[in-house]
Amino acid sequence: MAPMVVALILGWWLVAVSRAQQLPRPSLSLHPSQRVSLGDNVTLRCHLPQPAAWVRLYQYDNPTYIEQKDNVQDMAEFSLAEIKKEDAVIYQCQYQGLAPAGISEKSDPMKLVVTDHSYPPPGISLSLEEYVEIGSNVTIRCWNNISGVAFFLHKEGHSAPVQRQKLSAGSMGTFTLFGVTPADSGTYRCSYRISGCCLLFSPLGDNVTLEVIPRPAIPGVSGGASRNLVATVAGGCASAIVFIIVLTVSFLLVAQRRRMQTDERPGATPRSPEAVQFQVSPSDSEGLTYAQLQAVTPSTYPPDSSTTPEPSIIYTEVGTRGPR
Repeated sequence: MAPMVVALILGWWLVAVSRAQQLPRPSLSLHPSQRVSLGDNVTLRCHLPQPAAWVRLYQYDNPTYIEQKDNVQDMAEFSLAEIKKEDAVIYQCQYQGLAPAGISEKSDPMKLVVTDHSYPPPGISLSLEEYVEIGSNVTIRCWNNISGVAFFLHKEGHSAPVQRQKLSAGSMGTFTLFGVTPADSGTYRCSYRISGCCLLFSPLGDNVTLEVIPRPAIPGVSGGASRNLVATVAGGCASAIVFIIVLTVSFLLVAQRRRMQTDERPGATPRSPEAVQFQVSPSDSEGLTYAQLQAVTPSTYPPDSSTTPEPSIIYTEVGTRGPR
């Protein structure tokens, strides 16, 4: 049991020491970074985090280095003159540090993509019009007269292809942009990779321009939340006004009906002109020419009132003579 524990402790110690001595990885860049054609000159730069005793350039998955630079401070340059098809591969670099000593890991892979202008550029087309609405699905098709190639979709302003289609037996590639947004607006081109050992591509073909526009407003729905809020408030105010009007009319009708019922009660004094009663005294034997008319006006005082109004006496001339 004790030997096993010692072995485990020794193993952990060795791992810790190796990690402590591990050097930061370098980085590799390509100049020019794109549009490299057969016959061009290319420079690969290995950037170091510290001074190195040597720096080596490798092709990917090849244990034998291509070239070595000694006593490098912060960057080593490797030049490739008159690029050939065999140079269109993936590269990495590595260095040996001075203090602390040790050998770093290899850098991240760097692709050297080369264009072969002996191949014709592909064609391109859009499935929809140039102007499409937000949220639409757009299909871009690329084609050529060579079968068994991989198509790539390029967007202006991007160094790397935005989409890739694997090798197929046909001579057409299809790329779909789902639910496009204004960020998808731009100019697109196609290229295809020629089958073989290397990163050899065709020239870029003609371009198509895609512009994503907002959807047209639906009549009666535009205006957003603010307009809906205004409509809601206006509807509430209108309902309140109608309710107040109906309540007022109902109150007036009830009041009028109560007034009519009060007027029709038994014993109520009818509202009509005051009646006038005339009393004519009988004529005497001498044939009076005046008659005494007593006008009696209905009293408005209560029956138990102590004030009794005097009846009015009206005299009028009454003809009692017969015809002549």
